[in-house]
Amino acid sequence: MAEKKLDSLRLNILREVADLEGVPTGAYSIRVDGETFDKNSSENIIIEKKTDKPGIDIYIKAAGKRESVHIPVILAESGLKEVVYNDFHIEDGADVLIIAGCGIHNCGVQDSEHSGIHSFYVGKNAKIKYVEKHYGDGDGNGKNIMNPTTCVVLEEGAYMEMETTQIKGVDSTRRKTEAVLKDKSTLIVHEKIMTHGEQFAETEFKVDLQGEDCGTHVVSRSVAKDNSRQLFISDVIGNNRCSGHTECDAIIMDNASVVAVPKIVANNTEASLIHEAAIGKIAGEQLIKLMTLGLDEKQAEEEIINGFLK
Repeated sequence: MAEKKLDSLRLNILREVADLEGVPTGAYSIRVDGETFDKNSSENIIIEKKTDKPGIDIYIKAAGKRESVHIPVILAESGLKEVVYNDFHIEDGADVLIIAGCGIHNCGVQDSEHSGIHSFYVGKNAKIKYVEKHYGDGDGNGKNIMNPTTCVVLEEGAYMEMETTQIKGVDSTRRKTEAVLKDKSTLIVHEKIMTHGEQFAETEFKVDLQGEDCGTHVVSRSVAKDNSRQLFISDVIGNNRCSGHTECDAIIMDNASVVAVPKIVANNTEASLIHEAAIGKIAGEQLIKLMTLGLDEKQAEEEIINGFLK
């Protein structure tokens, strides 16, 4: 069978969202322009196409230690709009890296939109790292729209780390994450967002700390430029002896707007919950220090932003 290949445009998007130079080895599912382009299972990671709706089921066995699976999405036809459902079934004791992401290239006048609904059912003492990147480009006429939803259930002793990044080209996004944590489970979230122009980004986290000695740490860092708008909402609910920390740090520039709405609810005297929110401009002394090293003001701003979003 001839090897499936992507053209240079779609290959560049794949590189941006998944750090891949082509079709990978091992387990993967690549979705291109509303259809499954290619997929492959490995011995310990089985990928099956859904029969009732768009999307896939991914079954990760306990024997799969420190394996990885790639599930990128590419849209390069203007006007495409899709909703995709991906369900991850992770056995007790598994250890896996999941690399997702969506890239849209829109050079038409119509809006292009991808809504990915990812559900994670994480078994006891399993450990997963989930990396998701969103990227857009085009001629600026039609909008690039991404609305990801992530639903997580962590069984006893499970550990999940999420890294989500959106730093270019997405005109509108509503990002929603809901999680239920059981005994001794842990959820760590690191979010990075940058908006510019007239872009809008909304992120909402709701974490239900049900189990005894479970915990979460949610950190969002963002930069808002030009006339862009951002809204950060977090809701951490402690229903047992647990710990929770939510933090929003934002740099605001030009005529941008940032709203942070952190919320914590303690329904148990043993719940220990903290929320933090900080919004501000780049400090003048930071700019001056870098400019004394030979950078102009714009270069100094970029250095500060890049360091902030690392």
